[in-house]
Amino acid sequence: MPPAKKRTRTYDPAKIRTAVRAQFGNVREAVAALEPEQLALPTRLGEWTVRELAAHITMALGAVSRFLAMPEPAAREVALLDWPFATASAAVQVDEASRAFAAQDLGELYARTLTAYDEALSGVTEGRLTPTRFGAMTLDDFLVTRTVELIVHTDDLNDAVPGLDVAYDRQALAACTRLLADALAVKAPGGAVEVRVPPFAVVQCVQGPRHTRGTPPNVVETDPLTWIRLATGRTHWASALDEARVSASGERADLAELLPVMS
Repeated sequence: MPPAKKRTRTYDPAKIRTAVRAQFGNVREAVAALEPEQLALPTRLGEWTVRELAAHITMALGAVSRFLAMPEPAAREVALLDWPFATASAAVQVDEASRAFAAQDLGELYARTLTAYDEALSGVTEGRLTPTRFGAMTLDDFLVTRTVELIVHTDDLNDAVPGLDVAYDRQALAACTRLLADALAVKAPGGAVEVRVPPFAVVQCVQGPRHTRGTPPNVVETDPLTWIRLATGRTHWASALDEARVSASGERADLAELLPVMS
C-alpha cells in the first residue's frame, strides 16, 4: 500500500454528511421505480445484476451505522488516502454480502438503512473514531469514502439501466473526484504532470522535472465522471483518448500504467 502523503485535503464534515445522505436518497428514489425486469439486468460488475448492485449500495451507507455501533477504537490506523489502495482486499467478502442482501425487499432495505444512518450520526462527538474493514479511521474520513462508493455505484447503475439518469449530488461528486485525484498523486508522487479535473481538482504527479511557472509541459484534463471511471477501471485510458473524453499533452502525460488507481 503506498504511504499517504503527509498533507491531505480537508473536507467540511457537515457538507459531507449531507452529501452522502443526498446521494443515497437519489439512488433510493431511482431503485424504487425499477421494474423486476430492470432489476434483473446485468451490470459491468462481473456477475452482479442490477438488484445485487442496488443491494450493495445500501451496504455502503449501512457500514456507517454498523461500525458506529461497535466500540470506538483507541487510535487511528488508516488515513483517508490509505483507503483507495485497501479496498481490493475485501472484494470476495463484499461480493458474498451483496448477494445475501439482494434477497431482501429493496424498498424496506433502503428505508431501514437510511433510518439507521440518521440515528447513528445523531449526537456523534467531533473526532470520533470508527472501526472499518481496513482498520480504525476517523468518522469524517470514513464518510468521505462513502462519497466514492455512492458516486461510483450510481454511475454503474446509470450504465446498467437504459434511460436511467440518477442525479449526482454536486458535493458528493466533488469529494469523490478529489479523493481519487489525490490518490493518484500518492501512487505516483512528483510534479512532472498536472492532472486537471475541472471544476473540482488539480493535482501534480509523476516523477520528473517539476513545473513552476506558465503553462505546464505535461497536462492531462478530463471531466469528473470520466476521471472517476478511469480511476476505478470502468474506462480504459486508450478508449478515453480515442473518444476525446480526456486530453493529454506532453511526453510524460500518459497515465495508462498508473490506472486504475483503485479497483
